Amino acid sequence: MNSLSHLEKKKKIRYMVTICIFLCLIFTTFLLSMDAGLIHLSPIDVLKVLVNHGTSQQELILFDFRLPRIVISLLVGSGLAVSGAILQGITRNSLADPGILGINVGAGLVVVLFISFFSSMQVVPVFALPFAALMGAVLTATLIYILTYKKGQGLSPMRMILIGIAVASGIEAALIVLTIHLDPRQLQFVTIWLAGSIWGTNWNFVLTLLPWILILMPLAFSKARVLNILNLYEDVSKGLGMAIEKERLILLGIAVGLAGSCVAVGGNMGFVGLIGPHLARKLVGPKHQFLLPASALSGSLLLIVADTLARLIVQPSEIPTGILVSIIGAPYFLYLLAKSKA
Repeated sequence: MNSLSHLEKKKKIRYMVTICIFLCLIFTTFLLSMDAGLIHLSPIDVLKVLVNHGTSQQELILFDFRLPRIVISLLVGSGLAVSGAILQGITRNSLADPGILGINVGAGLVVVLFISFFSSMQVVPVFALPFAALMGAVLTATLIYILTYKKGQGLSPMRMILIGIAVASGIEAALIVLTIHLDPRQLQFVTIWLAGSIWGTNWNFVLTLLPWILILMPLAFSKARVLNILNLYEDVSKGLGMAIEKERLILLGIAVGLAGSCVAVGGNMGFVGLIGPHLARKLVGPKHQFLLPASALSGSLLLIVADTLARLIVQPSEIPTGILVSIIGAPYFLYLLAKSKA
């Protein structure tokens, strides 16, 4: 008994240390990111702006362009990583991810249709974007669920991955066909979105995404124990009195809501939901009470680092953030696929 309590204490200490490290790294990158861009802002300049002693140009750059983008990077990274952790938990498959399963691109298709329609009216209701993305994400997730589910067998994790990849390919093909009929301005938006650029870079987009994160993230954390049980064999879960399919659908709804709302303002960010939970799992273990918060921070760190590098590597231009994430994520996915096959 003493050895078990000692082990739990060690796990909690390890978890707290990991959280502190993540927070320190995020804060450091946050400071560096405020200087990342064509116009240089030194730490002293940033401090002057924060205490209202900067120039009007510096205030414009920091408050109207860089800070909203940084905050969106943090929110999108945390949302996608928690969504990925939930999907990996309910499918018991380490390859599950909202991008790989096609949920991201399904949400994006409806966002592109939505913006294409409203841009012709010269008005784009920003606060409606997550609802449009959620509609696309829900429709895609429902299609994947229907095609994957087998009566008497439930969800097959590997079958879900393969069907998700096939559905994602079909939706991407539909997006390409859609671009043929777009005007140059709309085509530019679709190209930026598909590449995974942080395109919503003002405070309206932050306010659009924030309520979704504040509502769905605590709801996900409250389901940590349920995810732990779902990771057991289904017979064990049923023996513990759990309504498996009901809980699975609730969690799937949370994951889809997080992914859809993040995609609405952050573009098509692949692999964040794959890498974030894996990094967190290696550091804090598989218990979701620890894994979900650590995943949120690791996803935030991953995306803010990628976005900062994207603005620094090829100045005066910038690389889409999603491409940098994919450079890391694609080889890692192949490694995990080979490992799971073995």
